Amino acid sequence: MVYIHGGAYSAGSGSDPLYDGARLAARGDVVVVTLNHRLNVFGYAYLARLAPGFEDSGNAGQLDLILALQWVRDNIAAFGGDPSRVMLFGQSGGGAKIATLMAMPAAQGLFHRAATMSGQQVTASGPINATTRAAAWLKALGLTPDRAAEATTMPVERLLEAQTAEDPILGFGGLYFGPVLDFRSLPRHPFYPDAAPQGRSIPMIIGNTREETLGFMGDDPRNQGLTWDSLAARLTPGVMRIDITPEAVIAGYRAMHPDWSPDRVLIAATTAGRSWRGAVIEAEERARAGAPAWVYQLDFPGELASGRQGAFHTADIPLVFDNVQAAGSRTRGPGAQSLSDKMSDAFIALARDGDPNHAGLPRWDRYELPRRQTMLMDVQPRMADDPRGDERAFFSTIPYIQPGT
Repeated sequence: MVYIHGGAYSAGSGSDPLYDGARLAARGDVVVVTLNHRLNVFGYAYLARLAPGFEDSGNAGQLDLILALQWVRDNIAAFGGDPSRVMLFGQSGGGAKIATLMAMPAAQGLFHRAATMSGQQVTASGPINATTRAAAWLKALGLTPDRAAEATTMPVERLLEAQTAEDPILGFGGLYFGPVLDFRSLPRHPFYPDAAPQGRSIPMIIGNTREETLGFMGDDPRNQGLTWDSLAARLTPGVMRIDITPEAVIAGYRAMHPDWSPDRVLIAATTAGRSWRGAVIEAEERARAGAPAWVYQLDFPGELASGRQGAFHTADIPLVFDNVQAAGSRTRGPGAQSLSDKMSDAFIALARDGDPNHAGLPRWDRYELPRRQTMLMDVQPRMADDPRGDERAFFSTIPYIQPGT
């Protein structure tokens, strides 16, 4: 079981205490591997169109992961592992990296099961947009495109500082660096226009958390005391990441859920419109292709530093690793260990057998259209068809492009 850490494509480490694999390894008689790889400008700044010698620069971080998987293939038997049963699992950016690997020919045959937790990659960055970003980064370094190679002589700190320049494609936030459709190591988008054929035979878990964006926005003081009048100002393009007016979002939710508060609508809409969309698309495309996918939605609440509770982004990590008591875990309390037993055993079952079903769970059906069978992970897990179907249908009318790409 090879874990790829989150942190988008810009940060993170395989050595976080929540990723300690000791309990998972002992629990399931599995070998757990975590790793590091090049990130941000070092892993994904696309200079191929600007300077010679940088042909693979837009996907260097992904190629690092492929090298790590080649090492696993060649060496894991010495640690008691089975190189013919390698499972990738990852949360947030880690899941997105896995989705991308499923469309990279050099990764074919290096892993045989996959599980993504709140991490999806429908489309990669286009090469022209990626070049525009790289040029903006070079400009922040005081370099013209023809001097791109000079970046290799600059201090690491300076290269990272320049990454904070405003993204010229998104129009907000720092520069996005992620996988690039370079027609070299990544010849197609991972899940556009369909699920990449290379990955269709790989059994896959696709998971998300019900209040995903609570992890990003739950303690933001600007979201305290929201009213229907002030909510519109919070539903900005930078928050929603799709082309829709806040008035339309508010009207849609007040029609669907007239009893919900403005605060609840903020978290629900930003989760469904921006974070959940990619997971839905991936699950639907695998279903259309007849590819095996088991989908879960985490309903069990974690607790933010402020004390606010909800199933927020990252809340499933300690549950899957059987690390609910580890340093940094915010998913504790009554029922947490019981659910962790069920979720970690499901991931182990997928790694071992290619199917997450086990005696501790209700029957977990594969995701199929039009039913959209989903396991609701809570103290008492249960199956549901098309949970949050009204929100899914509402946002399905808005074209979706992976944020940043």
